[in-house]
Amino acid sequence: MTKKQSVLIAGAGIGGLATALRLAKKGYQVEMIEKNEQAGGRLNQIKKDGFTFDTGPSFFSMSYEFHAFAKECGIELPFDIVELDPLYTVNIKGIDKPFYIHKDISKFSDQFKPYEPDFEVKMRKYLKKAGSLFDDTVDLVIKNNFDSKLKYLLTLAQVNPIHLPVLTRSFWKQVTRYFDSKEARQIISLVAFFLGRTPFDTSSIYTLLSHTEFVHDGYYNVKGGMYKIVEGLVKELEKAGVKLHYNVEIKSYEGKGKKLEALIDQNGKKWTADIIVANADAAVFRHSVLKRKAYSQEKMDKKNWTMGYLTFYLGIDKKLANVDHHNYYLGNNYEDYATRVMREPGLLEKPYYYVNVLSKHNDNCAPAGSESLFFVCPVPNLIYKADWSDRDKIIDSIIDDFSERIGTNIMPHIVVRESYTPKDWESRFNLYRGSGLGLAHDIKQIGALRPANFDEEFSNLYYVGASTHPGAGLPMAIISSKLAAERVEKHV
Repeated sequence: MTKKQSVLIAGAGIGGLATALRLAKKGYQVEMIEKNEQAGGRLNQIKKDGFTFDTGPSFFSMSYEFHAFAKECGIELPFDIVELDPLYTVNIKGIDKPFYIHKDISKFSDQFKPYEPDFEVKMRKYLKKAGSLFDDTVDLVIKNNFDSKLKYLLTLAQVNPIHLPVLTRSFWKQVTRYFDSKEARQIISLVAFFLGRTPFDTSSIYTLLSHTEFVHDGYYNVKGGMYKIVEGLVKELEKAGVKLHYNVEIKSYEGKGKKLEALIDQNGKKWTADIIVANADAAVFRHSVLKRKAYSQEKMDKKNWTMGYLTFYLGIDKKLANVDHHNYYLGNNYEDYATRVMREPGLLEKPYYYVNVLSKHNDNCAPAGSESLFFVCPVPNLIYKADWSDRDKIIDSIIDDFSERIGTNIMPHIVVRESYTPKDWESRFNLYRGSGLGLAHDIKQIGALRPANFDEEFSNLYYVGASTHPGAGLPMAIISSKLAAERVEKHV
């Protein structure tokens, strides 16, 4: 009987798309609605004057989760992935040569001889601990549904108690237990920024990410740009008979007893189904659509949110031979900057940032002789910086710094310039206060302590995405889709 039930998925981000395909392949009648004009959520794309830009994630780890997803759905992976080597480069102000982050630990370690001569020994010891954390927690904690906080706590009790001291440390403190030089500490802890916070306020549990970086699977790109993931999934959904409707923004709902009967869009149209899955932010949906007391404005502001992102996209009529595909640019005040960047807008005068050159290995993403550049700068979210009238001034300062670093003034070569401030991320993707990755991953907001992927009032409403279990990131979205689909399959 359940195989013939209808499912409405609100939101066509990567989690919603993957959930839709899993369910369609199991015989559910699936329909999708999306606020914007195209699918993808934050995994999106800008095309202008011959330039193509990825707007959000620019590489990913845990590729095996995508392969397992494709196998479960009975399809070939609908996009081509490429393993990165080096994973990325890190440029530190005051050091002439960039650090190339290689999975080959010996090759990676050679670069630290002037700073930490015994780096390789320390790195292998650090990675052994990170691998142990990964092996003892990922399958048990991240890939499981939890029906209650008690069940979650009982599951945590099964984790090897040798890891308990890690719960009390920050990512930075864990790294400093293994490395002495500031260069090593900065580069190894940089991955904490991928979770939308800093090494100083991210739990050391997430040092397991170092295992995914260097040992377990590495990082991957997609041929033609990351948006090929979305295009590939949309094609598979169309083959499976899933209907996608764009420019549909949910504003309210109708419910009766324990059943959510309809979602109501901006035009008053009612969207109905036996089962509804929200791929909107799980906390924001409860706050802005369902109007839950537990998610009031006051309570939302008391939660820990990730930082904001200032992203901008430059098309330049010049090739940059000395800039790699994935690049981080750090200043010479890493600790001071990282501990203050979440809350102090004034630090943006000396920004830290990431640059992705999509056209480096994808010639079709820029006109001949040109480059498409995607900049990401961590900034305070709208709680700490509501006014973005200084956007262009900040962007100009980053362009000037980048030009100085690479020895080429790119300003006269810019032919396309687009940007998103936290205000844009908030309005376009319903990100609370412009927080780039939704809820933060502190110890009180992980696992079953995040908003649940099943609704507390409506028995036919489920959630998928970054702010529910297991959290932010492309592979986490794929895992989240599996957990949400399991909820739907058990629905009576």
